[in-house]
Amino acid sequence: MVESLITVPVPLGGGRSYDVLVGAGARHRLLEVLPAGARRAAIVTQERIGVVVDAGVEQRTFLMDDGEAAKCLETVEELCRGFSRWGLTRGDVVVAVGGGVVTDAAGFAAAVYHRGVRIVHVPTTLLGQVDAAIGGKTGVNLPEGKNLVGAFWQPSAVLCDTEVLATLPPREYRSGLGEMAKYAFLGVDRLPDLPLDEAVAACVRCKATHIAADELEQTGTRALLNYGHTLAHALETAGSYDLRHGEAVAIGLVFAARLARRLGRVDDDAVAEHRRVVGGYDLPTELPPGSDPTGLVTVMSRDKKALEGLTFVLDGPRGVEVVAGVPADAVESTLKEDG
Repeated sequence: MVESLITVPVPLGGGRSYDVLVGAGARHRLLEVLPAGARRAAIVTQERIGVVVDAGVEQRTFLMDDGEAAKCLETVEELCRGFSRWGLTRGDVVVAVGGGVVTDAAGFAAAVYHRGVRIVHVPTTLLGQVDAAIGGKTGVNLPEGKNLVGAFWQPSAVLCDTEVLATLPPREYRSGLGEMAKYAFLGVDRLPDLPLDEAVAACVRCKATHIAADELEQTGTRALLNYGHTLAHALETAGSYDLRHGEAVAIGLVFAARLARRLGRVDDDAVAEHRRVVGGYDLPTELPPGSDPTGLVTVMSRDKKALEGLTFVLDGPRGVEVVAGVPADAVESTLKEDG
């Protein structure tokens, strides 16, 4: 039996929208949100996920490898070839069941197969539920950086089943808290005090507001959702720090505050508040030992937001905003400083 769920609409341009259903048992509502006319559902997941869904139509499971390394163009090709061999049509649907690696790669495969097949996301991690599965950003990594190849492809619906989060390893759950901490600086109040379902829904509402204002990240409003991510993606691309995405974001949030302080945008109190919020989720706040500041600056220069030199989302007198043209020496000096 499915308990009462929280429905969060995600409005898009041209009168389009889709719903995000949040709560225990949400995955059992898949048949209700399946796009009209779909006769087949390609379930994309990983063997370790172990979450079963029933689309109510003919379905076949397509497995991806585990880990961030599976988020690559080779995986997208394998999925699309599998879809083709099975006979998936443009009128059918892909269902992504898993964390951010699955929703990103499966979403991109759906975006390019037959030039676009509808997709429903069933995120099984906290990180996926508050961020990765919402908003239509899909993509894969290149050796040169994170998410450098992708497309905007909005889902038909998202089912955030909080029941499945109980099975996550503690470190994986904390990784999701790194993304959740980000929303505390984007206007979501009292997140640690909210019950889990309401906290997830509050983050989704915040993201939906930014998506509605800037669906294709053209005006800069949606880019605010990347707060903490410039350094985070560089740390992940460097690949030698054994960090989960949310852990890297947590470090990136505190670093962004320290960089903003160096640039005279915020004071010591703001940095302390970032440390308090991030540390309150039992997440790292400092760069990993042995970090290479020069190498990280090089990787950050290839970030997708970098239009005019190094670009960061930074706090300031007007709140969090996108700041272009940040001097590389200021970034490197902040990376080198002792906290």
